[in-house]
This record gives sequence, C-alpha cells and structure tokens, in this order.
Amino acid sequence: MPHTRFTREFRDDAVRLALTSGRSRRAIAEDLGVGLSTLRSWIDRRREHEIDAPPEERQEDMATELKRLRRENEILRQEREILKRATAFFAKEGSR
Repeated sequence: MPHTRFTREFRDDAVRLALTSGRSRRAIAEDLGVGLSTLRSWIDRRREHEIDAPPEERQEDMATELKRLRRENEILRQEREILKRATAFFAKEGSR
C-alpha cells in the first residue's frame, strides 16, 4: 500500500468532522479514504496539542474555571479546619 501524505488542512477537516458530525469514526475514515488508525492518531495528536496550547477562547474559559476552582478549594480548606476543630472539641467533651 503506498504511503500517502495528507495536507494539514485535510487532517484538520477530517478531525473536525470526526468530532462534530455524530457519525462513526470508521464511516468517516472510509469516506475519506484513510485508515481508522490514521484518523485516530490525528484525533489524538489534536487533543495533545490542545492540552499543551489551548485555543485563545478556551484559555479564557480555563482561567475562569481555575479561578472558580481555587475559590472552591479555599472554602473546602476552611470547612475542613472547622471540622477538625469541632472533632477535637467534641473528643475533649466526650472524655470528661
């Protein structure tokens, strides 16, 4: 089987189609004339790239999410401290 080189645009379109069309990856690969494993590797590479360098609009979403999670984390730390103190207090009360 000859080794075919696909353009970046073709690979990007194939990945976009696979992620948004609702069709099976096998059907998309067959329609495009590429192997299923090839399509999967393109999808995996795209996901890895997005993790390493997310698109600009996604970076804003991630910054907002990070801010929310930090706030939630601080609240959970405070609640844990309160529960630790309450546990210690009731342990002393119970031993009297």
